[in-house]
Amino acid sequence: MYEQLKLDNQLCFRLYAASRLVTQAYTPLLSPLGITYPQYLVLLVLWEQDGQPVNDLARRLHLETNTVTPLLQRMEHEGLVSRRRSDKDGRQVIVSLTAAGRELEHRAAAVPGQLGARLVCDGAAPESVPELAAALDALIRTLEP
Repeated sequence: MYEQLKLDNQLCFRLYAASRLVTQAYTPLLSPLGITYPQYLVLLVLWEQDGQPVNDLARRLHLETNTVTPLLQRMEHEGLVSRRRSDKDGRQVIVSLTAAGRELEHRAAAVPGQLGARLVCDGAAPESVPELAAALDALIRTLEP
């Protein structure tokens, strides 16, 4: 067998497994809020800046608009966001938080700390987080189309 084809030699597998496990770790934190991890990501972006075009939201999340649209439709149905055509450009759809979506920000404020505490309890060093984030940001920039 070729050494480069061993699973343990694949950086992509480590990234995949870490991503899946981090997403899984969010589930018990987000379930009481009634949201999924992808919905949490959308809300994070909108809490930073409300009233964004779908294209900008998708770009910020490193997703395609056809991936984000069904997610936004579900969130609209659940009363977290509203979608409307732009007054300036009718082709653009603007996504805004509803009162319920804004209220979730307060309830979700503890989530990052709770996840961080879990990572530290499970052996991750808090001082390594900024370094890891910078390395992942560099990787994302390298791989972006």
